[in-house]
Amino acid sequence: MKSCILPSIALWGALSLSGAAAAPNIVFLITDDQGYGDVSAHGNPVLQTPHMDRLHREGVRLTDFHVSPTCAPTRAALLTGRHEFKNGITHTILERERLAPGAVTLAQILKAGGYATGIFGKWHLGDEAEHRPDRRGFDEMFIHGGGGIGQTYPGSCGDAPGNTYFDPAILHNDRFVKTKGFCTDVFYAQAIAWMDAQRKAGKRFFAYIPTNAPHAPYTARPEDAALFAGKVPDDAVAHFFGMIHNIDVNVGKLLARLDAWGIADNTLVIFMNDNGGTAGVPVFNAGMRGTKGTAYVGGTRAASFWRWPGTLKPADCKGLTGYLDFFPTLAELAGAPLTDALKAQVEGRSLVPLLANPSAHWEDRFLFVHQGRWGKLEDPNTCKYRMASVRNTRWALVSEKGGREPQWQLFDLS
Repeated sequence: MKSCILPSIALWGALSLSGAAAAPNIVFLITDDQGYGDVSAHGNPVLQTPHMDRLHREGVRLTDFHVSPTCAPTRAALLTGRHEFKNGITHTILERERLAPGAVTLAQILKAGGYATGIFGKWHLGDEAEHRPDRRGFDEMFIHGGGGIGQTYPGSCGDAPGNTYFDPAILHNDRFVKTKGFCTDVFYAQAIAWMDAQRKAGKRFFAYIPTNAPHAPYTARPEDAALFAGKVPDDAVAHFFGMIHNIDVNVGKLLARLDAWGIADNTLVIFMNDNGGTAGVPVFNAGMRGTKGTAYVGGTRAASFWRWPGTLKPADCKGLTGYLDFFPTLAELAGAPLTDALKAQVEGRSLVPLLANPSAHWEDRFLFVHQGRWGKLEDPNTCKYRMASVRNTRWALVSEKGGREPQWQLFDLS
């Protein structure tokens, strides 16, 4: 679907703002391998996430929001508004996780519009110098390499050798620095300090905080894992939930700083997870079939909370939405007009009408998902219909085990 970009005046009228100067600071929080069911507001019976729940309670909740079955593809589409395969992302390794050089990122258009831009955590869209965030629109870069801290694969996808979740080595702009503490605490502390500096300088900011946690290896702070000992199937789940608990604590710290600085009403905070559930699925998967890596609803449905106090009224929004919509939405909210070339790049729709009125009419659509990940040197056509799906609001057509030909299963989602 092509983007539905409304004139800026329509945006400000719809959200009862008074002009482009009211464009918000933007804080984008995304977790790695947390599932839709790993939030207490979604019904998890063991894990408590009070600060994520606060974002849910105080924001617009997109209840039928979908992403890719795996992480790098989701991130590529979020930052460009274009399907991952068209961005060169068909895997998470093997040089198939590098964002196409010609793709324009959200950070680039926000920077051009006067925003300070920073990333703190997981990039996973290319580790070579020409692919890194500082070449793709980010003023401030504070990242680990590869798909996770300590991950290294054949080729160019890799993190600092021997890196761990505690005291990790982090690439800070043009040099590696040795940090102190648990990785999530380190990323949030750095992001908060950077946001404070932008605030003091009178600059609007886009802070992108994609945590490595709770991705495997499941290694939480001991005190966080201890909260779930004996309450979940095994130690791996205890550490997985412990990492999410730690993320939640850091979300609370961030929200407290926005309040203390007096800028909460001028700041849009967005929370998401990047693909279907993993270690927490045996505890709770919100009644869905499928996990990370699958094209079933449980592999693609993600949390999507949009909190902007005084501007967005808290409500559930049931429209079928997805990661392709993120780029055009934030471009419009920031007052950044899209050129004809960018309009051709964007395949999603602006969510502004739904954020302004969650019950507004939203034309039905088709969303397409493909796991990708065919083997090295394997003919992609042999996997054309393996773990692929197409869906609209009511129907989901899934081919789990197809190859050159599909083996469709049809589901009535109503």
